[in-house]
Amino acid sequence: MPTKKLDFKSGQYVVYPTQGVGKLLRIEEQTIGGQKIKMMVIDFERNHMTLRVPLERAELSGLRPLSSAKKLDEAIASAKGKAGAKRMIWARRAAQYEENINSGDPMKLAEVVRDLQRRTASDTMTFSARQLYLRALERMAQEFAVLHKMDLDAASEKIEDILGVPKEIDLNAVEEDEEEVDESEDDEE
Repeated sequence: MPTKKLDFKSGQYVVYPTQGVGKLLRIEEQTIGGQKIKMMVIDFERNHMTLRVPLERAELSGLRPLSSAKKLDEAIASAKGKAGAKRMIWARRAAQYEENINSGDPMKLAEVVRDLQRRTASDTMTFSARQLYLRALERMAQEFAVLHKMDLDAASEKIEDILGVPKEIDLNAVEEDEEEVDESEDDEE
């Protein structure tokens, strides 16, 4: 089976399936076991990690350039759809979601986000479902953020806005009117 040669350049953002979006710092040559091997040095700033991937194994490892904006928009649109059937027990579904997250494929990430997102403000999630949802959303948001030149939190919020995910209620929030009333009562005493 012929494989296409991936062409990576220093400074380019790339996606490593199990880590998400990183920046290719350089391609360097290292001698390992008496052999010279070209290594791609990728920085994952968010994870505080540097990864070295042999250039020959880049495609096999799943390393890829960023998705196009069009492909990412298609993935986000698919996440708007109806959640998939929940016929498997949670442990098997969780393992499948984990596999989808680690695939690095935007469409598979969108499946996880679609199946686990809250549909109404009263929907609740288990801790493990919430963690899987947040990881999938973050992976999608990493690419979205780089493509749209925004920070990760803003990208996550934008994706959730597009999907119509209800905002969580902040139980610590206080209405401004209440604060003003309290201050005026203190002044009278």
